[in-house]
Amino acid sequence: MSKLWRIAQATIAGAIALLVTTALSTAQDANWPLTPTPKPHIIAKKHVVRTPARRTAAAQTKKPTALALAADAPASKEEHRLILQVNTNDPAAMNLALNNAVNVTQYYKEIGENVKIEVVTFGPGLNMLRDDTSPVKARIETLAMSTPEISYKACGNTRENMHKAENKDIPIIPQAEVVKSGVIHIMQLEEQGWTYVKP
Repeated sequence: MSKLWRIAQATIAGAIALLVTTALSTAQDANWPLTPTPKPHIIAKKHVVRTPARRTAAAQTKKPTALALAADAPASKEEHRLILQVNTNDPAAMNLALNNAVNVTQYYKEIGENVKIEVVTFGPGLNMLRDDTSPVKARIETLAMSTPEISYKACGNTRENMHKAENKDIPIIPQAEVVKSGVIHIMQLEEQGWTYVKP
């Protein structure tokens, strides 16, 4: 019986040693203190030490704020706005302005975004929109049907000065609208965020 008792004691001691070694190894891997203690206040401290890690994990799984969602949301289709100025009685400059307007319109159509373009004429450039002198009248008529994104503005001050100088009415093509002042109209559009280009 004593022999069996010694074997049982040795087996129990070996099992305890194995359990203690495993527990200490696990504690080292988890960065826990190597001196285990059953005191409740120490266990509470262990819990406090691990709390920041839990908070970090919780912070990572937080729902995104409205601001973060707005930043990640795809941009809505914005409208691009362009002013093209014509202030010279030069058919090449007039055609260049129309070419630029068509190119910009086609670009934004291809990428699915909206654009508005205003061709603003004043000074000698008003001849572009005169019904009796415009060298690009036929082209504007065609563009008005195919490219409604492009509009045309004629300076009222220039028209009035031409009326006085020529002593006759100055007819404007039907696709154009007369504004009080071409320059002021450009300024007002720029103040509203339009992009200004002189071809």
